[in-house]
Amino acid sequence: MAEVGKGVNAGKLASNVQKRITRAQEKVLQKLGKADETKDTAFEEEVAKFNKQLIDGSKLQKDFKAYLAAVKTMHECSKRLHDCLAEMYDPEWFGKEEVDSIAEDTDLLWQDFHQNLVDNALISMDTYLAQFPDIKARIAKRERKLVDFDSARHHFASIQKSKKKDEVKISKPLALVEMAAPGWAQGIITAHQIAQTNLSRSQAEEDLGRAQKVFEEINYELQEELPTLWDSRVGLYVNTFQSVAGLELKFHKDMGKVNPSQQWDKDEEAAAQPYSQQPYEVGQKQDTDTNWGRGRAQAWEVEPELPQWEELQSVRGTRLIVVKAVHDYGATDSDELDLKAGDVVLVLPFASPDEQDDGWLMGVKESHWLQNKNLLATGVFPENFTQKL
Repeated sequence: MAEVGKGVNAGKLASNVQKRITRAQEKVLQKLGKADETKDTAFEEEVAKFNKQLIDGSKLQKDFKAYLAAVKTMHECSKRLHDCLAEMYDPEWFGKEEVDSIAEDTDLLWQDFHQNLVDNALISMDTYLAQFPDIKARIAKRERKLVDFDSARHHFASIQKSKKKDEVKISKPLALVEMAAPGWAQGIITAHQIAQTNLSRSQAEEDLGRAQKVFEEINYELQEELPTLWDSRVGLYVNTFQSVAGLELKFHKDMGKVNPSQQWDKDEEAAAQPYSQQPYEVGQKQDTDTNWGRGRAQAWEVEPELPQWEELQSVRGTRLIVVKAVHDYGATDSDELDLKAGDVVLVLPFASPDEQDDGWLMGVKESHWLQNKNLLATGVFPENFTQKL
């Protein structure tokens, strides 16, 4: 049994080697122009689209995996940052529980975002690209079978062409042989030679039919599959882009909702507005931290001048802002305030927004109001010379 197996393997190896030699000879003859090559322009166009589709899909997969790696890195950085803040936040400080909750919720949102990207985009992308190796191998196989078909076709045509020449060449020598042969052998030699020629022709025709059948089967399959595969790229691209865009939108919306209270949203909106437009009531206790600090906001509750500030607020009929000069400013015009570092100023709204220049505020010094209870000393001053209290 072992010897039989060895014989079969040796025979198969010899057959494969012979096929490679025959193909190599055929390709050389085709390149030299001594043998015609079967061409299929439509199929070649499909192969070109297949190669482009494989390159594009591989690039998309590579870039998407890089995007996932970046998301994972961002998740790790975000977690370290929130853990650091939570660790530094003293337990007795206001909002400690909220800070810990934010860190936990943020971590979960990053985890869900990464996993949803994998489930909704990466898996379908991997499945899509998994089709290409098999089809690429079959395209290469089709090319080999096409060479086999051309070789068998040329071989059969060569036998057909040389048949008549062989019959003429053989007839004269056979006539001499038959004359020297006994009577009973005359005609047998000619018949044998003709049979040998017919056998070669029959074998070549059989080889041609077999090579043509193998080639046409794989060619038909690929001509059916390649256009369908080409069209499938649209669905993958749409699914990928929609998934990424939708998941990003959901992630950022959910991340924006991670807040200890709705008041923080209001504080952020107020902080983004110019001083003259921010709602701040002097003497009103603030329930949450703001950009200028919780401590200063609460400190105004115990200021002895608080009633007078509220009185001015009622006179003006508007909410007010309090700032402190951090640099000296010398007035250069009669409508400007002269400031010294440390002066506290009550910011007042302009009668008309058109009157306000960018970077300038209008107000009255705290000291003047407390002493005179009037707005005769109102003036403008540069906003960047002050700090909000």
